[in-house]
Amino acid sequence: MRYLALASDYDGTLATGGQVGGEVLKALKRLRDSGRRLLLVSGRELGELLELFPHVRLFDRVIAENGALLYRPESREEKWLAEPPPEQFAQRLRERGVAPLHQGGVIVATREPNESIVLETIRELGLELQVIFNKGAVMVLPSGVNKGTALTVALRELGLSGHDCVGVGDAENDHAFLSLCECAVAVANALPTVQQQADLVTRGAQGDGLLELIARLLENDLADLAPRLHRHDIPVGETTDGSSVHLRGYGEVALLAGPSASAKSAATTAILERIVDKAYQFCLLDPEGNHESFPRAISLGTRDRAPAADEVLKVLINPEENAIANLVATPVQERPSAFASFWPRIQEMRARTGRPHWIVLDEAHHLVPAPCRAAPETVPRQMAGLLLVTDNPSHLAPAVLSSVRILLALGEGAEETVRDFARALGIEAPAVDSSLERAEAILWRPGPSMAPVRMRLARRT
Repeated sequence: MRYLALASDYDGTLATGGQVGGEVLKALKRLRDSGRRLLLVSGRELGELLELFPHVRLFDRVIAENGALLYRPESREEKWLAEPPPEQFAQRLRERGVAPLHQGGVIVATREPNESIVLETIRELGLELQVIFNKGAVMVLPSGVNKGTALTVALRELGLSGHDCVGVGDAENDHAFLSLCECAVAVANALPTVQQQADLVTRGAQGDGLLELIARLLENDLADLAPRLHRHDIPVGETTDGSSVHLRGYGEVALLAGPSASAKSAATTAILERIVDKAYQFCLLDPEGNHESFPRAISLGTRDRAPAADEVLKVLINPEENAIANLVATPVQERPSAFASFWPRIQEMRARTGRPHWIVLDEAHHLVPAPCRAAPETVPRQMAGLLLVTDNPSHLAPAVLSSVRILLALGEGAEETVRDFARALGIEAPAVDSSLERAEAILWRPGPSMAPVRMRLARRT
């Protein structure tokens, strides 16, 4: 399952005229029964929301006051995510005749055209506050507080990330959380700017649009949208004509190959940096200790002791942490078996949480070698979100190579690397420009219409 959570705005999205219809409630229950998590993301005050929507316990988390409050329906716990503005702020607005004026636990809200007075008052009092609009509503919150920041907290509590989530909304204040979600959906009644940002615009408006989205999620997990989802792709360089080269954010199986001294480690580091920049989580299995000092991950194991799978998984429980398993202490002949013990544990975690989004096998020929050097049971049968790094494709198990959808061949031996890869797959090798400069590579997506291209790899920072 790709999408493990749905985050929905309330007014104008989940609700029509402030009320949620019976068919929408039934659809939410079906989605919850499928194993997915539900999050409600609203600008309303919590008390008002609970009064309007008595079925709030359908949701695992509720965000209220446009990101200032996180509510856990199961336990009825409230968690404030920001401090309220000083009382003198609302008092000054009343003195200046601002009406209507609503004051929640943190949020202070009015209507247009009062935004000018609100901004003047913020400046006069020297307050660090922001103004957020919502179809005529003017909401004032502490700087940096919005639906997106609160959704990040809520997802983290559930062991998920924005890459596991579909978000749906209709108004200006929904931009922040929709941009966080792997797939952003706008209902048909959404503002034009929200529709422009969205990956999908439903045919139906308000609750009907949500019904349509839930039906598609249950039918095929939005698989038909995959070719259009490029907002979170991972940049790895550019071709000689200046076109960007990306790894797809989800489901890609890539092979980075080249002989010794072809700068494989530098290229791998650069890709890891960009995986982290895009807020994806990775787990790197490192047989030679090439990446034990990577600063944006927790390295486990030493040159004298290999880490246990439980240690690695404990780190990965936090969606914001990345893990490197240093396997130098594992004898070479035992490394395929070590990988075979790691793989099902990582896959089980992926099934529950969608993470780690990327598994990186450095010196992959130590972990999934050709059949003559490994038992068949060490070769994984289903792979996605996988980056393999090796000196020679022919040293990898054919079952692994057959899953590769993009080859990055480095160094002076790039032409031979492409030939070895094609030979291992039993396909004809294409013609390749072999006059590569340092930090250049050959990019090839095997297929009848995909010729290899010369590219410059992104630099590590």
